[in-house]
Amino acid sequence: MTTSAHMTTSAQTVGAPALARTATATATVRRKQGFQHGGWFVAPFLALFVLFVIWPLLRGVYLSFTDANISGDGASFVGLDNYREALNDSAMWDALGRSAYFTLLVVPCITVLAFLLAMLAHHIERGKWLWRLCFFVPFLLPSTVAANMFQWLFTQGIGLINETFGLDTPWLTDKSYAMLAIVIETLWWTVGFSFLLYLAALQGIPDHLYEAAKLDGANAWHRMVHITLPMLRNITGLVIALQILASLQLFDQAVVMMDFGPGPEVSTRSFVQYTLEQGFTSYRVGYASAMSIIFFVIIAVVALARMWLLRTREEGGR
Repeated sequence: MTTSAHMTTSAQTVGAPALARTATATATVRRKQGFQHGGWFVAPFLALFVLFVIWPLLRGVYLSFTDANISGDGASFVGLDNYREALNDSAMWDALGRSAYFTLLVVPCITVLAFLLAMLAHHIERGKWLWRLCFFVPFLLPSTVAANMFQWLFTQGIGLINETFGLDTPWLTDKSYAMLAIVIETLWWTVGFSFLLYLAALQGIPDHLYEAAKLDGANAWHRMVHITLPMLRNITGLVIALQILASLQLFDQAVVMMDFGPGPEVSTRSFVQYTLEQGFTSYRVGYASAMSIIFFVIIAVVALARMWLLRTREEGGR
């Protein structure tokens, strides 16, 4: 009987590694099968991504080293000449400065306005759905529609804004007001997206935190400062990052509101608009491609800096 028990124990000892290897092999086979089946679902997206993102990017990098024109004929390799010219182009830096100035105006305003609107829609009792709809619907409009609306609103002499407030401000024809008009239109048009992010985050804050704060005697201001804002810290960082990336790419509203031009004394010409002018007005596709690559690097640096700051803040909070 002792011998039989010993043999059983030995068999179990010898069989354990074999069973482990079998289980591992089975799991590997299942993963490969899952990857093969899932690959068919991902393949259409990957094909479109390569066709419309990766290939144009690689093509743009290649063109940036040539003197290609809009016809695509007779392009020759010029090395880094386009990049040297771009880095010494004062008009390009002015356009980049206008895009940065627009970003500095828009991002703080949208962040604060979206938070306030979300707080209002979250705490209001009557007609809550109507307020949420009104705040978000403008974001669903195409950019050209929103820009055309505000072009009429800001038109001197017949515009509703001047007529309502008794003004005679040349919003769209004076360089002192043109960029401000675009900022106002952008706030109205795009605040709905950030508003929705804040509203979803507010709904995720547990109610018991506010109830405990009330029991401790905290007023509404203290609850907002010590509970609401800290709980919304991550979503605020996301809103700021998304708005920076979107605002740096200013183009649609500026072009449409200024009648498809650069605005009074090019005061509203953004980096993207200047790049398109070089490519499709001056027919310098190679030079425009070099400017696009430079702008791509700037956007990438901004995105990576945001990720680094977020990671540093998370590590510091641990």
